Amino acid sequence: MTAVAATGSAAFLGRYEGLRTRLPGARVAWVEALRERAAEAFRQSGFPTRRVEAWKYTDLAGVAGAVFGEPLTSVEDRLEIPAAMHPRAVFVDGRFRPDLSTLAGLGFTAESLADALPRLEGWLGSLARPASEPMAALNGMLFEDGLVVHVPAGVAGGVLELLSIATESERAPAYHPRHLVRLGAGASLTIVESATGPSGARYLHNPVFEIEVAEGARLNHGRLQLEGHEGVFLSTVYARVGAGAAYDNFTLNAGARLARNEIHVALTGLKAEAHMNGVQLVGDGQHADTTTSLDHAAPDCASRQTYKTVLAGRSRGVFQGKIHVHQVAQKTDGYQMNQALLLSPEAEIDSKPQLEIYADDVKCSHGATVGELDADHLFFLRARGIPEAQAKAILVEAFLTEAVEAVADETIRTALTRGVAGWWGRQGVAGGLEEA
Repeated sequence: MTAVAATGSAAFLGRYEGLRTRLPGARVAWVEALRERAAEAFRQSGFPTRRVEAWKYTDLAGVAGAVFGEPLTSVEDRLEIPAAMHPRAVFVDGRFRPDLSTLAGLGFTAESLADALPRLEGWLGSLARPASEPMAALNGMLFEDGLVVHVPAGVAGGVLELLSIATESERAPAYHPRHLVRLGAGASLTIVESATGPSGARYLHNPVFEIEVAEGARLNHGRLQLEGHEGVFLSTVYARVGAGAAYDNFTLNAGARLARNEIHVALTGLKAEAHMNGVQLVGDGQHADTTTSLDHAAPDCASRQTYKTVLAGRSRGVFQGKIHVHQVAQKTDGYQMNQALLLSPEAEIDSKPQLEIYADDVKCSHGATVGELDADHLFFLRARGIPEAQAKAILVEAFLTEAVEAVADETIRTALTRGVAGWWGRQGVAGGLEEA
């Protein structure tokens, strides 16, 4: 009789029970308690279905029904790693690779979470909400490694690269890295995060970030999601921003068969700022979801969100963005815009911007637009001898310009333009954004 492999929530809960005595932090009381709380939350929720409002437009039935295995030790010669331009932390199938990383000589701390775990009580798990976010719960019970970054007060940390690489495997691995970033008062750091994988590999990458930006500090966080076409990328970011501090997040969603970029930011101090911008480039057979929650919990704070989605072939994009203004958050200045460009009659976009305001002295606005390439503009370019594919690339570039110009950090902007150019290449079109 052939055994049937378990799938869905039961499979991951079974894996947790089988690994719990071997996971990092086993027999450390507070780590065990944290994992058990996450596991209990996942037992209660399981994988979210479309009946859950926050997941109404993104169906995880294919993920829940798949069989995922443990990551294997990667073979060195299978890895394609670009040359490092800055200090870099490399993770392969969710595990830190010190032999591929270059973290020596930093003016701040950057280390493996598995090594730092005994020292993280009170920090790890302080922002994540497994009871309300099922993928954070799944991460909380099964995380094995991640990056821990601490920039002391007043230190300018420069640029740090975080590279996550998936490898080819018959086991369809699932991995759940937990990354912690803390900036002390007046500190600064730019993180350029990239996630890549082989085009035909099946895997699940489920990272969670917990980010704290103290008073007067600034974190620029550029994210390039360039996973393989058969990969699944389900990411959750939590950020808490103190008085006079700023968190600037820009995400490029341009890979994976199914991708969800979920960001929760809380502005907790006077004059805190958040910029949450991004581009989704969704090709045939792909589904990309950006879901944001911005919590204005202090007075005189400002936030800006601009997300643009380009959809080709039979694809689907989702944007859900909520701005919550607490009663105490007088003089809030919040702006949110979502725009979609459909390159195919088979493409679909679901957009749900939301404002929830309990203060009476605020300036908040939101909007959403959906359209296709302007036929007159396309004709103008074709009439001047420009091939149709290249003409479309030029018009899409113009559409993306506003979002790209919002990226103040030059390092992130350069990485973004390269990622966009790579997407055009996968669509069979030469071009993409010029270097900014």
